[in-house]
Amino acid sequence: MIGLGTYAYFWQHSDRAPEPLSLIGAFEDTRAQGVDLFQICDYAPLERMSDDEVRDAAAAARDLGLTIELGTKGIVPAHLSRFLELAAIFDARLVRSMLYGPDSRPTLDEAETWLRDSIRSYEAAGVTLALETYEQVPTAELVGIIERVGSPNLGICLDPANVVAQLENPKTCVELTAALTKNIHVKDFAFARQPGWVGFTYSGAAMGTGLHDYAQLLAAVQPRERGINEIVEHWLPWQDDAETTIRTEREWTRTALDYLRSTTS
Repeated sequence: MIGLGTYAYFWQHSDRAPEPLSLIGAFEDTRAQGVDLFQICDYAPLERMSDDEVRDAAAAARDLGLTIELGTKGIVPAHLSRFLELAAIFDARLVRSMLYGPDSRPTLDEAETWLRDSIRSYEAAGVTLALETYEQVPTAELVGIIERVGSPNLGICLDPANVVAQLENPKTCVELTAALTKNIHVKDFAFARQPGWVGFTYSGAAMGTGLHDYAQLLAAVQPRERGINEIVEHWLPWQDDAETTIRTEREWTRTALDYLRSTTS
């Protein structure tokens, strides 16, 4: 299933927007674009909401016919337990996270222990925990932890854009993680020369215009055949003013949706 996530609304949610978009507003916009899946990922207000506010947001998603996934950072068992509670409220079947959180940087041995402590509860609830590929942990080490824990409810959230900062090749990341992938973050990326030819900027690009070989990912992972959801997000730099930035963000979303839909036929 193709979905949108909060990173597709990064600037629309931000306090730099003239009228920041609420979470329910993002739900409504997602549905208006003919999309049935939304991933609430690294959305800080979610953890500050009261239980009543969370239930209201979940009810709004259900009324709109949206399937919800959740995303956070860190694998401290108490934190993962809280997100399992939130998943129950939203009827979410997947939680995306990362090994490192804002206040925790476990060793690989600690990470394995913490995941073993948490994953049985996820199995019992029928919820998948998907750990994202990113630059702070080499992909091979992340794969090794997941394989050693050995749970069908533990896998990879595949985002090959992140691992370039680890000097990994995105295509190699895809190949290493294909069998374990449970979720995909979809965005294109590219390098651009800095003014004066003194280095590069690595940033987002409109889907289909950058370096991401998405056809290779589709062939290796086979997400449509395996029922793996593809979540659109962006790395869009600020475009000098709010109006231009938000307009570009929305254009990138439409481009990404058109691109993904064109590959399903």
